[in-house]
Amino acid sequence: MSSAAEFPGSEAEPGNLADRPYPGGIPDATVARLPVYLRALYALAERGVTTVASDELARSAGVNSAKLRKDLSHLGSYGIRGVGYDVEYLVYQVSRALGLTQRWPVVIIGAGNLGRALANYGGFLNRGFRIEAVLDSDPSLVGRKLGSVIVRHVSELEALVAEHGIAIGVIAVPAGAAQAMCDRLVATGVTSILNFAPLVLNVPGGVDVRKVDLSIELQILAFHAQRRSTARFVQATDRAAAEA
Repeated sequence: MSSAAEFPGSEAEPGNLADRPYPGGIPDATVARLPVYLRALYALAERGVTTVASDELARSAGVNSAKLRKDLSHLGSYGIRGVGYDVEYLVYQVSRALGLTQRWPVVIIGAGNLGRALANYGGFLNRGFRIEAVLDSDPSLVGRKLGSVIVRHVSELEALVAEHGIAIGVIAVPAGAAQAMCDRLVATGVTSILNFAPLVLNVPGGVDVRKVDLSIELQILAFHAQRRSTARFVQATDRAAAEA
């Protein structure tokens, strides 16, 4: 699912299939950017903006305007020359393309720090996702209220998936337990999984997994920070040599 774009460090598992056509004729690379456009549109709407030029929307989303216009053309939206895009209608178009015009029932497996943070996040409901259940195996956590639900024992997973028609499973457990939880989700028929565990999950064809790994994103930032630091050191050394 592409909504994972709301999370830093989100990537498809396995590999990068950006050029593969998406069902409905929308390329995967475009699908990956649609949530970013939607986030920018929500911000504009909250400020009372009713129309937006492609250049402004592109800047807000961090892409160039030509790419944005091409992406939105897949939705049949070209805007109005000299006026721009109607923000409210474009929110609807992008939401419909992403399947967010309905509420997707979600189960979170893991009621630790991360699971609790996810369960208590109020933004999911406004974005088309309804947390139906949070599961854990720790007796000290089972029975506690998290957000709008009570933590249930992980042994109830299969029954809860059937009862609530769970469409998306979120795995927020340690790496050692993640594959087993994934296997159980897949066995119940859940084909969309968001994985926060630090490992690559093995899933059969037809199952979509998005992986969120914050440590990888921090390591990438560390690389760029180191490169900038090295560049500044070289510049300072060259300047000192020139002044000597």
